[in-house]
Amino acid sequence: MLAPRQWLGLTIVTVGAALAVAQAWAALGRLAGVQDALLLGAAAALATALGVLPMVLARAPTQRTQDALLGFGAGLMLAATCFSLLNPAFAAAGASGLGPWPRALGIGAALLAGAGLLMWLERVLPHAHFFGGSGRAGPASMRRSTLFVLAIVLHNLPEGLAIGVAAAGTNAAHAMALATGIAIQDVPEGLIVALALHRVGMRRATAAGIGAASGLVEPLAAALAAATLALSGALLPWGLALAAGAMLFVVSHEVIPESHRQGHERWATTGLLLGFTLMMTLDTALG
Repeated sequence: MLAPRQWLGLTIVTVGAALAVAQAWAALGRLAGVQDALLLGAAAALATALGVLPMVLARAPTQRTQDALLGFGAGLMLAATCFSLLNPAFAAAGASGLGPWPRALGIGAALLAGAGLLMWLERVLPHAHFFGGSGRAGPASMRRSTLFVLAIVLHNLPEGLAIGVAAAGTNAAHAMALATGIAIQDVPEGLIVALALHRVGMRRATAAGIGAASGLVEPLAAALAAATLALSGALLPWGLALAAGAMLFVVSHEVIPESHRQGHERWATTGLLLGFTLMMTLDTALG
């Protein structure tokens, strides 16, 4: 159970995050795409919060169902990487006058840079994986729940960046399709985060609350990415590819391995195929 001082700290952080969102809306709202990015990121955060409802209102789903949902989310993210991020990145690079080879090499380099950035953050920041693995140990004074929260930030950062660059640099249909796919996969993600916190000793209600709030980093990251691109449109193809690389790293490093860890590979793979197909359909039909 959290001590009164810890509750006070959590309240201050929550209020601070709300004020930061309000200030970002006021200061950056005039930049193209920023308000759309905040709204789409907020929708993804809301989906994360909805995901914890089974933990609060009913029994948590079986491990097999969780693995199938993880695979489904991985499929959504893979398709979003291809159709909502990389395809528009190549189109934007071509529109800027780059030839086929410079375009391909530049997009490839930006994709690797995005994955490399997440890999570097994953190595240097103390955290504890809520999707399998041991993460990186922090100081002895850091609680395991705190390490989980840092892992949440690492995991949700590329999703918020992807929403932001799509909102600022692609058409509304592409941005909506990407945000919809991310919101769908955020639903089981919120539940799994809450379950992981509960397993390390946190009370059910507290774990559910933190799981519900775990998506708040997404609208903040989305607004930052959209503002950056609005200030410099030339960064668009590289920003899209950077976000794609970051998402690929999360899918390969955490989501797919965790979905296979309990021996439910067929269920996880079926979920991945269904998720990929759904995201591909959304993106091509809406775009």
